[in-house]
Amino acid sequence: MLKLRILLFMVIGSLAACTSLPSQDNASRTESAEAPLKPESIVRDKHETTHTDPANIAVTTEKLSHDSPEYAKYEDVWLRISDQFVIDRELDRSSVKARLKWYAKHQAYIDRVVERARPYLFHIVETLEQRNMPLELALLPIVESAYHPFAYSRSHASGIWQFIPGTGRNYGLKQNWWYDGRRDIVAATDAALDYLEKLHKEFNGNWLHALAAYNTGERNVARAITRNKRAGKPTDFWSLRLPRETRGYVPSLLAVSELLANPKKHNVVWNSIVNTPFFSIVPVEKQIDLATAASLAELSMDEIYTLNPAFNRWATDPQGPHHLLIPVEKSDKFSNALAGLSENERISWKRHIIKKGENLGLISRKYHTSVAILRESNKLKGNLIREGQSLLIPSARLPMTHYTLSMDSRRFRGLKKSGDGKSHIYTIRRGDTLWDIGKQYGVSIKQLCAWNGIQARSVLRPGKKLNLWLAVEEKNTTKALPASFERANELRYTVKKGDSLWLIARRFNTNVKKLTSLNNLQVSRPLKPGQTLIIKSSKTQATGV
Repeated sequence: MLKLRILLFMVIGSLAACTSLPSQDNASRTESAEAPLKPESIVRDKHETTHTDPANIAVTTEKLSHDSPEYAKYEDVWLRISDQFVIDRELDRSSVKARLKWYAKHQAYIDRVVERARPYLFHIVETLEQRNMPLELALLPIVESAYHPFAYSRSHASGIWQFIPGTGRNYGLKQNWWYDGRRDIVAATDAALDYLEKLHKEFNGNWLHALAAYNTGERNVARAITRNKRAGKPTDFWSLRLPRETRGYVPSLLAVSELLANPKKHNVVWNSIVNTPFFSIVPVEKQIDLATAASLAELSMDEIYTLNPAFNRWATDPQGPHHLLIPVEKSDKFSNALAGLSENERISWKRHIIKKGENLGLISRKYHTSVAILRESNKLKGNLIREGQSLLIPSARLPMTHYTLSMDSRRFRGLKKSGDGKSHIYTIRRGDTLWDIGKQYGVSIKQLCAWNGIQARSVLRPGKKLNLWLAVEEKNTTKALPASFERANELRYTVKKGDSLWLIARRFNTNVKKLTSLNNLQVSRPLKPGQTLIIKSSKTQATGV
């Protein structure tokens, strides 16, 4: 009888162990790495969702050790995420249904998001597991930013986790001219999870309240809860009066979670992301030109910036952080090459002789650096500089157009690098500004900057050339200007809004005295749009146009 009891106990124990294993055949998870696994073949359909009380969700699932056989079964990080979901998706809610329908109809959008998430997703999942937090939170950047590392909102939120400046600073994310920690993949992920953990605790373990507060602020959610309590109403997320964006924000995350949990059911595909680290964090010790770093790592400029989107300029921040994210397979080679780099090879230096009228602000803009760096590099205690004095200036090794995803380059990305019509070279004259030149040719400052790879605040040096594209025809040897025309022995110009005698005189290389004399005008009287002015006789040639 004793033997029978022991045998029965062993059978029950083995059955219990079997039920704890994933129901899907392991064979479907061990396909060759040469052929990427398709999500519909590796993500189990979970038609029966877990109905945990969302008001009091605690993550108690035992996490897998990286050395355990169970961990190795996840060839795709999407499966690793979906197998450990804990938040009720509440699919009966109309707002969840509506967002689920939208996402399911936009496979191309999902494909773009997956490609953007590829370098970052493994690190985020690892960090969530280490903190024992729901893996649904790895999907939050899809809702926040579509995993775009350079996402920037109207409320000035930045990065994949969309921190506004103040909240970023509160959570230790440094922001300056060189660097914006809100876009730092590692630092911003830590900050976002710190914030979410705080909110989860503040709202008594309710993840839906915590997520709503992440979007709209804890005060707004707390006030909504207080209002409902006073009115005797329920205080669950669905009963709260919250901003419209927030009412759609939480359902969006639940919809994306459902889409990942049951891709076959919704006829979508999640392209595989291998469940291994994408990048290593490599110390660089000091400031380094990003073009030099890209060359050492054998990466393109787009690749180095995509892994290190926090760096605003052509180099890392001289004050740190002093590390770069480098693809795992290239990190050792990069480290070895970096070790053999001389000080002069890390950053290029130029010597600038100070001219009359120059100041540190003017010089810093010219060399794409900051006043603080000029002071530090030259041991200056203040902003006072003297004509004839020389300054050592850290400068980009390559032309600024080479730094494809720097802040300045991103600002002009999407604008045409060439225009319609004829190419034209404009020679900068003393006193010229981009506003004047743009006004003269009917183009925006942004477009001028895009055509010439410069900033709006760049110093225009007399004699330098600007590229312009003008939809104008050549007439004999004189190019016709917008709103100008020739008659017999005269060149006439039709005044436009914002014009002044001084601007028109400069435009046609004449002076205000000649214009007032030719047109019998008084300097004190304003010009009127539509008014016609005689500019010059046929013997005078227009220049600078």
